[in-house]
Amino acid sequence: MDKFFKLRENNTNVRTEIIAGLTTFITMAYILIVNPLTLTAGGATGMDFNAVFIATALGAGLVTILMGLFVNYPIALAPGMGLNAYFAAVIMSSGGHITWQIGLASVFISGIIFIILTVTKVRQLLLEAVPDALRSAITVGIGLFITIIGFKTSGLLTAFYIGKDGAKPFSHLGANDWLMQLGNFMEDKAVLLTVIGLLITSILMVMRVQAAILIGIIVTTIIGIPLGVTNLSSLHGAHWIPDFSHVAFGQLDFAGAMNAGLLTIIFTFTFVELFDTFGTLTGTASKAGLLDKPDSKQKIGRAMLVDAGGVSLGALLGTSTITAFVESAAGVGQGGRTGLTSVTTGIMFLLALFLAPLALLVPGQATAPALIIVGVLMMGAVRSIDWDDMVLAIPAFFTIIMMPLTYSIANGISFGILFYVVLASANRMVGGKHKIHWMMWLLSLLILVRFIFTELNV
Repeated sequence: MDKFFKLRENNTNVRTEIIAGLTTFITMAYILIVNPLTLTAGGATGMDFNAVFIATALGAGLVTILMGLFVNYPIALAPGMGLNAYFAAVIMSSGGHITWQIGLASVFISGIIFIILTVTKVRQLLLEAVPDALRSAITVGIGLFITIIGFKTSGLLTAFYIGKDGAKPFSHLGANDWLMQLGNFMEDKAVLLTVIGLLITSILMVMRVQAAILIGIIVTTIIGIPLGVTNLSSLHGAHWIPDFSHVAFGQLDFAGAMNAGLLTIIFTFTFVELFDTFGTLTGTASKAGLLDKPDSKQKIGRAMLVDAGGVSLGALLGTSTITAFVESAAGVGQGGRTGLTSVTTGIMFLLALFLAPLALLVPGQATAPALIIVGVLMMGAVRSIDWDDMVLAIPAFFTIIMMPLTYSIANGISFGILFYVVLASANRMVGGKHKIHWMMWLLSLLILVRFIFTELNV
């Protein structure tokens, strides 16, 4: 084992790596609960909770183990937050036009695109094209998008119709006909549970408890029992052996996914994952001191290839985009330096297949604080944006604000790129030196095509 993972070469040992792997798992295990709840959306998407739970555990376990064995990096992967919410939102907003099978096929196609972009090294070219400020803004925007979802699902955020001429269809509401308000947590026990969970998780975070998010979900779920929010009925006659009778293995609708109207969805999956993974891989590897090694560029390329293959594998298993998790940094902080950390984390995800009945206990009000806190963590990227430079600040702002307010990741990215190209061009006319990569012009053209020829409600 020492020879295979090069433990001595990386100044680590088996015990340290296993502890690091367990730390990473505990830190990101909330995804086992949040992902099925997000993708099923209370039955609105048509996906089966147990099927998504199995796909989440299997996908995270297998791809993370592959990262450890093939790349020897201490990085864990699982269905990513933000993209899973986008996946569910697309299905629910389509009015039945887009099924979850079509969504999975779109994810699979994006994975194939990742593989092609990685092998041809175009992936690195795209990363050079988009300014750092916009990449940071994408992370921040997704964080706010996730936060809005947490507020909505918990009831902390509600919308009221305030018109005086009777009820109207939502699409016909005027600017002054509706208002967003704080949910009534003083009377609604479900909303109150969310506030309690948010306080508990926040306290655990500031006390630097390693598994703050997971512990917060568990404690909030327990508190929800006397409040009548947590439903214990799922334990009656529960089967602890994984139920594979309703799995969604290989249920992909490629014919539907190739519909021209879905190209923007495939684009979003591809584009967002592209930058999210790059930042996580390089950031975590840098913290572990792995980028200083002679073979660092080769390993980053292999890590990207594993990530790309994991996207398509996840779709085949029945879940949204699998991506590198920033929580991997927790394991690195515990001393993880090699793939043994990832293998340990991956094995824990596979063992989690036997925890489905417990996952069913968790109400949405217990996971909402996790979504909100993940949004807090992703907001940190805002520090990387130069707000004094309007060529960067304005596109970054639109990238960030359009995601939560229009409930669309694609809209935020699109506005950011378009505004950057226009503003950088104008700035160059007066002697500015902001560069515009030729790929940005191509992306702008694709975005304009999307605005002109496709629907903008996703």
